Amino acid sequence: MHSDPALSAREPWPAPPARGPLDATVALPGSKSLTARALVLAAVAEAPTTLTGVLRSRDTDLMLTALTALGARFEEIDGDPTRLRAYSAPLPAHVETGPDGAGRIDVGLAGTVMRFVPPLAAIADAPVVFDGDRAARLRPLSPLLDALAELGAEVTCLGEPGRLPVRVGPGDGALRRPVDPAHPERPHRVSVDASASSQFLSALLLVGPLLPGGLAVTAVGHITSLPHVTMTVAGLRERGIVVEGPEEPEEPEGPGEPGEPGSSAGPADPSADTSGSGRTWIVHPGRPAGGRAGIEPDLSNAGPFLAAALIAGGEVRLPGWPAPTTQAGDAWRELLPRLGGDVELRDGPEGVRTLVVRGAGASSLRGIDADLSAVGELTPVVAALAALASEHGHPSRLRGIAHLRGHETDRLAALVTEITRVGGIARQTDDGLMIDALPAGDRLHPALLRSYADHRIAAFAALIGLGVPGTELDDVECTSKTLPDFPALWAGMLGREPSRGLDQSGVPR
Repeated sequence: MHSDPALSAREPWPAPPARGPLDATVALPGSKSLTARALVLAAVAEAPTTLTGVLRSRDTDLMLTALTALGARFEEIDGDPTRLRAYSAPLPAHVETGPDGAGRIDVGLAGTVMRFVPPLAAIADAPVVFDGDRAARLRPLSPLLDALAELGAEVTCLGEPGRLPVRVGPGDGALRRPVDPAHPERPHRVSVDASASSQFLSALLLVGPLLPGGLAVTAVGHITSLPHVTMTVAGLRERGIVVEGPEEPEEPEGPGEPGEPGSSAGPADPSADTSGSGRTWIVHPGRPAGGRAGIEPDLSNAGPFLAAALIAGGEVRLPGWPAPTTQAGDAWRELLPRLGGDVELRDGPEGVRTLVVRGAGASSLRGIDADLSAVGELTPVVAALAALASEHGHPSRLRGIAHLRGHETDRLAALVTEITRVGGIARQTDDGLMIDALPAGDRLHPALLRSYADHRIAAFAALIGLGVPGTELDDVECTSKTLPDFPALWAGMLGREPSRGLDQSGVPR
C-alpha cells in the first residue's frame, strides 16, 4: 500500500510556453472537496442518492473504494462516471475482515480518505487498518486519532505514533451507545486541534449525526482553511442535518492591498481573521437525507488556468462559476486583481455565470502581501505568479500557511527549492514564504522541476513553464490526484481553442 510510483521510468513533461495571448474557455470537472463530502454523506444516507458532477480522480476513486469496503454501493448512471447512484451502507457498517479480524483500506495520498473514513470505522462492526502511499505516512493524523480515542474508539498506531498505518475500530461500542442512558438526547462531546488541518474537524462533523444524541465538537487552537469547515456544515444542512454552529464572523470589508482601505466590491478578503478558535459545533442525530445532489466545478483547480491569462496575456473564461459558494477557490476573484489581472463575473443564459480573467502578460504582474491561512491550497499558484513577478522588481510575502508543511509534501520547502532552482530568490518564514525581487537585469532560467508527487506543485511548474520556455517537470501524472488529464486541458487552453474538457475517466470529450 505504501509503494511509490516509479518516477525514474517517466519521461519529463516539457511545460509548454505561451505562444501568444490566450483566448480560451476551460470547462473543469467537479470539486474534489465537495465530491468527497457528498460521497461520505451519500454512503450513510437514509435513502439512495443521485450525485451529478462527481469528480473522478485518484483521490475520489480511493474514497469510493473505501466507502464500498464499509458496505456502501455506487453505480454509474448511463455509463457516465460523473453521475452516480449511491446506496448507503448499513449501520453499523459491515467490514470484511482478514485473518487478523480487521479490514483494510488504502488511502493513497488522499487527505480526505485518511481523515473522513476512520471515524466511520469507529462505528463499524469490526476494526479497519488504514495505510497509504509512503508520503501519506508523513501527513499529520494525531489530533483526529486522539479525538476518536477520547470518544471511546479503538485506535492503535502500527508505526509512528499519530501517523499511518493505524487500526481504528469500535472498541467496546461506546460510539454506538448514548453517552448518558438516562438522557439519550445528550450529545457525545470532544475537542480537536485543527491547526494542522481543518479536515480533522470536518471528519468529526461528518460522523456526528450517526452517533446517538449527536456530537458536540469544540475546536481548540487556530483552524486552518476554515472555509472547508463551512463547506462541511453546509453539506450536512443541505441533507437535512441540524447543525448548531458558532456565530459566523462579520463579513470583512472587501479586498484591499495591505495598509490601504478595503473596497466594498468583490468576495470576502481571504486575509481576514476567521480562525474559529475555541468554537463549538453541535451536530444533531439523524441520517442524512437521500435524493439529488449536484457538485460544483473545482474552483481551486481553476487557479492555474485563470493565472495563465496573467502570464501569457489575453483572456481565459471558466463557465459555471458558482456564486455564492463555500469553495476556497472563490478567493481567486480577490487575489488575481492584486497580482495584476482583471476579473469579471459575467452573467449568462439561465443564470449560468462565467468567470473571465484578463491579463497583459508577465511584465504586468505585481507582487503581493497576503495572508492565505483560509485558502492555503491556492498558495502554489500564487507563488508561481509571485516568482514571475520577481523578474520585474516585485517582491512578495505569503503568510499564514505554516500548515502547508504537512500536506502531500512540505509545500513550503518544495516551493523554495523549485523557485531557487529556476533562479529565483525565496526563503521560508515561520508561517510562510518570502519571494524577493531579482536584481535588475536578472531573469529566471529553465530547469527540470520536481513535483514531489504533489498535484499543486505540478501546477506551479506548469505556470513557471508558461513564462520560462524550456522548463520541464519530472512527474505531471501526479495531477490525476484531483484533475484527470491535466496535460490535455492545459494544451487545449494554450492552443487558443476552447478546451473540450474531460469525461473524467481521462478521455477528452
